[in-house]
Amino acid sequence: MNTYEIPRNYKGEGRILYIFSTKALIYTFIGLAVGLIFYFIFKIIGMQMVGIICDIAIGAVGFAIGTLKMPDTKKFEFTKKTGGENIDDIIKRWIKFKRNNNKIYIRKDILNKK
Repeated sequence: MNTYEIPRNYKGEGRILYIFSTKALIYTFIGLAVGLIFYFIFKIIGMQMVGIICDIAIGAVGFAIGTLKMPDTKKFEFTKKTGGENIDDIIKRWIKFKRNNNKIYIRKDILNKK
């Protein structure tokens, strides 16, 4: 008798608490760490609740950056080029572009292959 492997859906097995992938968890903690700075500033002023709200909001932004993808919409020029890519990858490329003083380098050998 032969045995056969049944394909298994591995999607989501690397997730913690079902919604947090490892990358999303790291970005959420980075967002919460940045939010803690605002929390302590507002706590010194005496507005502790505003600090807590800022901390949670910035943590949610970190989660969104680590989890969501750019929508694939043909309506805007920006989403035509980046549709379907992770938001954190887009931000990393933008930072590299700004570091190079807004220059894009193109190799001539690639252009000549066409």
